[in-house]
Amino acid sequence: MKKKMHVLTVVILILTIISSVAGMVSVNFTKAYDIVNQYGQTVKMYGYGIYAHDTYFQAPISIGTDVCIFFLVVPMLLVAHNHFVKDRNTVSRLKLITVYAVILYYAVSLSFGLTYNRLFLVYAALFSCSLFGLFRQMYDLKIEKAVTCTTGMKFFLVISGIALVVAWLPDIIPTLIHGGTLSIIGVYTTCITYVLDMGILCPICFISLYLLKKGEPLGTILLAVMLKLCIVVGVMVISQTVFQILSGCDVPLVALITKSLSFVLLGGFACYFNKKMYESFGDMR
Repeated sequence: MKKKMHVLTVVILILTIISSVAGMVSVNFTKAYDIVNQYGQTVKMYGYGIYAHDTYFQAPISIGTDVCIFFLVVPMLLVAHNHFVKDRNTVSRLKLITVYAVILYYAVSLSFGLTYNRLFLVYAALFSCSLFGLFRQMYDLKIEKAVTCTTGMKFFLVISGIALVVAWLPDIIPTLIHGGTLSIIGVYTTCITYVLDMGILCPICFISLYLLKKGEPLGTILLAVMLKLCIVVGVMVISQTVFQILSGCDVPLVALITKSLSFVLLGGFACYFNKKMYESFGDMR
């Protein structure tokens, strides 16, 4: 009898496709207009599609994210779930968990990082489904021992944790010294990426490293999640940068080197360590 996909995965898949396609069809760089934000700054708004009320700086980044999600993460979800339904082993469940984590990161960014729009309920539902789907799969996952953390993996986790802070501190520190707000604040109250990267992902890197040293299985789960996130973000920043350039946004060379290029390099290393990690599992079930 042919095995069917779990209802939750189908829902997540549909919601992810809806949100990403809505963003991709919002490409139009001719509708921009200016407003004065809550800080008295003149801000250029995007003016078209689902991101009409987001800033001209943020909208191309969001569209680039949507492109990556649709062409990379959606196929990842299909492949991961197909393998899980077919094999039902520890490795296939772990891979599904990592994709859920990527979609959760995307859903949080949509739900809390954008101006309210007509897809709010889609964003909220995607956030809820991916969060509880992640919890459920982690609850059912049984890993008897942690993966061996090589020197390379330890170095990667430390560098990744540091990079997630260093990439954004130059934007934040001047506002603490001189007062005011972030230069890219636009119409938003904060930057959700800074919160996620520095407040959640950075600690996860060091917590994973600590748990792996102690031989705790949870360290393996966190490592797998971080590796998959780094791989996807490495591709995502390329797509984001392309759409920023196409929109005519000024992307400083320093920002390309310190932010975009650093994440691309981390994604490349993550791809290597991800392969090594799963090879070390063998036929774990």
